[in-house]
Amino acid sequence: MPDRLHFTDSDEANELIASDPMALLIGFALDQQVTVQQAFLGPQRLRERLGSLEPARLAATDLEPVFRQKPAIHRFPAKMAQRVHALAAHVRDEYGGEADRVWSEAPDAATLRANIAALPGFGAMKVKALGSVLAKRFGVAAAQGLIPTHPTLGDVDSHAALESYQAAKRAHKAEWSRTKVRA
Repeated sequence: MPDRLHFTDSDEANELIASDPMALLIGFALDQQVTVQQAFLGPQRLRERLGSLEPARLAATDLEPVFRQKPAIHRFPAKMAQRVHALAAHVRDEYGGEADRVWSEAPDAATLRANIAALPGFGAMKVKALGSVLAKRFGVAAAQGLIPTHPTLGDVDSHAALESYQAAKRAHKAEWSRTKVRA
């Protein structure tokens, strides 16, 4: 297991998302229409404001005011508060509050894909991205089959690699958009 993931400019946030599986899931849930740095700083801000990222605590809390507190945790605080609340309730109910069970109990890639896809707010792109991080950064064998051919956060192992990833992601999205327009 890595001692940190290099997804933010905050060493404390990077350590948190590497050491706390719920923080990692929350970061991925927030990774939508904001920068990677902003998304993965969210779990740290949430923990600072609530004192805990325990799924039962998150599921029992009205998270919207916490998300709206300045600086806001996400540019869409109400929607993302609902999403994190639903994610926490899912982890509490399906995995006994142990977020790592999403991947640690998956015997193969198909099961892991289904487990991740069942998480609130996790579509096909997040399945691939989280799968890549789990395979490349955490050594989760079942995640090997989820690694896509394009760059993902799983390729990020330094601040410089994050910058390269973000540039490659912009190029990949631009190419995908051009292909989509032509189709």
